[in-house]
Amino acid sequence: MSVFDSDQLNGYLKKRHSVSKLVVHLVFTTKYRRKLFTGIMIEQLREAFESACVKLECELFEMDGEQDHVHLLIAYPPKLSVSVMVNNLKSISSRMLRLQNTHLTRQSKSAALWSRSYFACTAGGATIETLKAYVESQSTPD
Repeated sequence: MSVFDSDQLNGYLKKRHSVSKLVVHLVFTTKYRRKLFTGIMIEQLREAFESACVKLECELFEMDGEQDHVHLLIAYPPKLSVSVMVNNLKSISSRMLRLQNTHLTRQSKSAALWSRSYFACTAGGATIETLKAYVESQSTPD
């Protein structure tokens, strides 16, 4: 059970002093964009990401991938920065995948499975235009 299951209020994470809904779309690529992943390995990665999300108090909404990259859609608490989340997700998934696939050769001297770079984009329910119009509609009393 994630923190989002127990404290959710209409899709929002309700805490003692805050209400939030932070969702990020992440893309991780393999080192040198090598085509390493099979369908079974994508499922193993899903399990690894789910396990990491429990430890980080996040919720993995969706995950899938291809031979050289994965996409994740994750809800996360405000106390967690995206960069810390990414580092944890990459390290845990790399470790778990290597334990389950001893044939997976190291792709570089640094032994990195993932490229150091990543893509992150906020994913909210409202468009920027909708939010701008809402903020603009708020008026200061005279």
